Amino acid sequence: AMAAPAAAEEMISYTTDQSYEDVVFGLENAILDEWLVIDSTSHVGAMLERTRADVGSDVVLFEAADVYSFCSAQLSREVMEADPMNIVFCPYDIFVARQPGDDSTMIGYRSFPDGEMQKIQTLLDRIARNAIGME
Repeated sequence: AMAAPAAAEEMISYTTDQSYEDVVFGLENAILDEWLVIDSTSHVGAMLERTRADVGSDVVLFEAADVYSFCSAQLSREVMEADPMNIVFCPYDIFVARQPGDDSTMIGYRSFPDGEMQKIQTLLDRIARNAIGME
């Protein structure tokens, strides 16, 4: 059976009135606080803006948007020992985005299925909340 693609409602996000830069700084620190390392940063907003004219669009989607990817050796091993196919969820991503004309910044991640992957969702939720100082 074909699995349905992830829909937007499978996303968990938080909004803050902090600046984009402050949220990114908070996220980087929140990831480091978990003893994790950022593997890569995808500059999605910059890419969309750079290629906007090429694809014939005049819609500015994001003022700024980046996706931070990282992994946890310990938790990844736990979830993959439960089911090696949980590799599909690795690395873990948290996005930070700000839309034009909006004075708030979003931070969020995609939700994970029930079971072992909830360990990862708990981690991502804690990181996202810590990034913006939410208890």
